[in-house]
Formats: sequence, structure tokens, C-alpha cells
Amino acid sequence: MKVVIVGGVAGGATAAARIRRLDEKAEIVVFERSGYVSYANCGLPYYVGGVITDPGELTLQTPESFYSRFHIDVRVHHEVTAIHPERKTVSVCNLETRQIWEESYDKLLLSPGAHPVQPKLPGVGIKKVFTLRTVEDTFRIREFVEKNHPQSVVLAGGGFISLELAENLRELGMDVTVVQRPMQVMNPLDKDMAAFVHAEMRKNGIRLMLGHSVEGFEEKEEKVRVLLKEKEALTADMVVLAIGVSPESTLAKEAGLKLGVKGSIVVNDRMETSAPDIYAVGDAVQVKHFVTGEDTLISLAGPANKQGRIAADNICGKDSRYKGSQGSSVLKIFDMTVAATGINEKAAKQAGISYDKVILSPASHAGYYPGSKVMTMKVLFEKDTYRLLGAQIVGFEGVDKRIDVLATAIRAGMSALALTELELAYAPPYSSAKDPVNMAGFMVENIAAGNLKQYFLEDMDRLPEDGSVTFLDARTPWEYERGHAAGYRNIPVDELRERIDELEKGKPVYVMCQSGLRSYIACRILSQNGFECYNFSGGYRFYETAAKDKLAAKEALPCGMEK
Repeated sequence: MKVVIVGGVAGGATAAARIRRLDEKAEIVVFERSGYVSYANCGLPYYVGGVITDPGELTLQTPESFYSRFHIDVRVHHEVTAIHPERKTVSVCNLETRQIWEESYDKLLLSPGAHPVQPKLPGVGIKKVFTLRTVEDTFRIREFVEKNHPQSVVLAGGGFISLELAENLRELGMDVTVVQRPMQVMNPLDKDMAAFVHAEMRKNGIRLMLGHSVEGFEEKEEKVRVLLKEKEALTADMVVLAIGVSPESTLAKEAGLKLGVKGSIVVNDRMETSAPDIYAVGDAVQVKHFVTGEDTLISLAGPANKQGRIAADNICGKDSRYKGSQGSSVLKIFDMTVAATGINEKAAKQAGISYDKVILSPASHAGYYPGSKVMTMKVLFEKDTYRLLGAQIVGFEGVDKRIDVLATAIRAGMSALALTELELAYAPPYSSAKDPVNMAGFMVENIAAGNLKQYFLEDMDRLPEDGSVTFLDARTPWEYERGHAAGYRNIPVDELRERIDELEKGKPVYVMCQSGLRSYIACRILSQNGFECYNFSGGYRFYETAAKDKLAAKEALPCGMEK
């Protein structure tokens, strides 16, 4: 059996190694357009920033090491230019010699990945305007930085690569501005959770221009002018386009393979395309979302590697199935860790799923052990069934641990109620006896039992201000004086039983505290004394962060630089 693989990164490299482990006699040829195989896309910003110093660390394998260990013929600087399914060949061009020929195959695996979105804007070809996708891109950016010592950069886009690059360039001392058309960075997050990321970036000196579109570029006096729609242009020493990626599906399209979402390659759960003996994996393929069942695109290394393994199994005669992607991801942004899995509120609404949520601010480990830090968690679940839908976490320690537990719970089909039953490892330096994941489950359990009624950030502007309801802040007077939501009166929870007569019976009470715990206790006291009571999900900390983020966006100067 002869297997030809187009693309030697992530899914392609994984598939090649897996095929060899399953079939020692198979002839395996990998064609890679760039000069590198099996490289770490996610590590590229850290090489630009000097965190990774050895360029060799960016590549997990070389053509030589692939051949030495697996006897796989890996040819870099070779581009597959056409697929001929009817005669089971591909056209190949050696980019160094320009030699062109047809290579035959018994099985063909497409792993072409995705290419950076480069809108057809004036000035895109300026030498100081970069993209970051390949190792070569990384070398170009780092070489420019080392030779020219730029003092300022504009990053167009607010996704993972852009934010990682923003951090790394800021750590080099550069003046960094991020321009993003949506009003938030990081699409996997809801806007209220993204507010914490915005705050961390601003704290570290990164300027955010949210809700603005780039319209083109001009080179002027050794600088690049970034033209914005209905705004004064920005000026910087360099620009990096990180608007997003699109599936690299030109070969598939020209060969007549079926395409799906945004031109991606349609595959079944065996990673088979619409053409016999042709498989496809990675960023170029359409997948089923594990939570919604809808067709989607999810460009992540983890799913690409799993798909490569499954395709290899099926190429070798096994029966392996890909059950969908749920988009589990994590990001470091300065001292903060940001993570998500499953779907967010926007996706739930688009899918027509009736959902509820809990928001909590637990400590990373036992509060009595030094160094504990607060994280913010949002957990979504389906109403009535309590099926887990998704989770988002921002914090400084222990975020990755909790998101992985929740990602596992979603994959296992667990109910949100079952989070209470998880027996998770506990020692004071690492967790609490009631882990944050357990706490989320307890909150859902209270909702199911009718012990907890919530109101949310999006409800604040809709609550009546005519005196028909009572707004209560259950924190200490000291906390209250430091800042509180407008219209809220202060009765500390520890004084509530003695002062309950100060509240007018018959009026619903909307309670807030710092994180939501004390206000829940207050609600239990009030509800058992005849009051209709609602607890603010997330607490004042959550409310304040979102309010400050909204204010910061409004206070941008005409040139786009924040005050």
C-alpha cells in the first residue's frame, strides 16, 4: 500500500507515524510546501518574544528524523498542485528545482491546514505588514524585530495567536495596539468573561481598539499607517495581520471534492472525503460540534492530531470514528490563564438551545493556605435536562485543571448535577475540600431544588427603578463604601436576621455580594422569612469588571489610543 500525505504538520505528521506503527510495509510519502514538518504552531509567538530561544525547539521532527525512526519519505519544499482522483495521482512541484511530476497513491490524506485571512486591502503587500502562521513567518518577524528594533506594533485581530503575540511583543518593550472588529477579544468567551481579559491586557499596557475595522495600510516615513473605518489612522513601526484563518481547500475544490462550512472539506466520521480513498484532517475539514451536533470549523491542534490518528486507522483497515470537536482551549495572557470548552451563550442561542448558567468566583486552592487566587467560572447547562453545554474560566492558578475536568465531564455526557459527585484530589496547596467544579454543581443543584433564583448582568438595566423592588448589598460596610451598584442599600449578611424588619414585605429583593456566596446565604434567610429573593450571579466583582470594561471602551480617544 502506498499512502501520499499532503501537509506534514499536526494531523499529517501524526497520521504518517501512526500508519507506520500499524503497517511496517506501507510506502508513505509526505509532501510539505514549507521547509518544516511537525512544527509547533502554538509556540511561534514565544519564539518571536524570545521565550523560546532555540529555533530547533519549534520542530518536533525533521525529514531526517522521520526517515530514521519511521522510514517515511518526507519531502519539504514540495507543493501538491492538483489531485486526480480518477487515476489516483497528484501533481507535485519541487519548489526548489521547479520539477513537476505526477505521484501515484493507493490512499491519499489531505492535511493542508489553513491559511491566514488576508483581506484584499490596500497596502497588504507592504514589507512591514506581516502574518504569523508558519515557521518561516516567525523567522521573518523575529529578524525584523532584531534588525530594526521597532518601538510600536499594531495587531489586527483578537484571537489566540494575536493575543500571544501581543504579550510577547509587549514583553520586548514595544508599544502594542490590538484592533478588533468585534467588541471583544477571544470569540470562545462571552463578552462578560472577555472583560477580565481586557482588564489584564490594559493593566499590562496593551491598547485595545475594539469595534473598529482595518481598511488598509500606507507606508509613510519609515512607518506604517493603519487605516481605520471612520477613525483616524494609527501609526506603527510594524503590523501583524492575525484576523483569523480560512481552510486551505483549493486542491479539494479543484478536484471536485464536496465542500462545506466556509469552503472546508466535508468528511464523514471516518475522516473520508466524498472521493474514494481520499481522507482529510485538521484545520481544513468540517467537523460536527460535539455539543450541538452542528457542522462547524474548529482550528485546534488537539482535534487535528486525533483526526490524523483516526484517518490512519481507517487507511490501515481498522474502523475508528471521530465523534466531534468541543473546542477545548487555553491561553496564557501575561499572568492570567483563560480557558473554554463546549459552547458559550452566543452559540447556545444560535443553536436554539434553552440554557441556564451559573457564575462563581472560587479560590484556586484552600483560602487558609498562602497564595490563593480568585478565578471566575461560568458553566452553561441545558434547562430541564441539565446537560452540560460549556464552561469558561479566567484566573491565575488552577484554571487549566478545572477546564479539563469540565471538558471531560462534557465528553462523558455528565449532567451538571453530577458535578457534585466528582471526587477530585484535594490538598491545601492545590484545591479545596469542595473543589470549584463541585461548587458549580452545588449551585446547579440548588437551582434544580428551587433553593436558588438568579439574576444576571444583562438583567441589570431591565430591573424596575420605581421602588417596587428592593436592591440589597450583603457585603460589609467597608466593601460597600469602596464601590457598589447604583440603588443598592447595604445590610451585611451577618446583620440581616436582626435587621430584616427594615425590608418591606411584599417587595422582591435583588441581592448582591462580592462573589455570590454571601448573597446566596442572604437569599436563603429572606426566602424562609417570606421574601421573594434573587441572587446576582457572579457578584459585585463580576459586575464591576464588566462595567469598567464598558467604560474603558467608551473612553477611547479619537486616534484610538485609550486614556
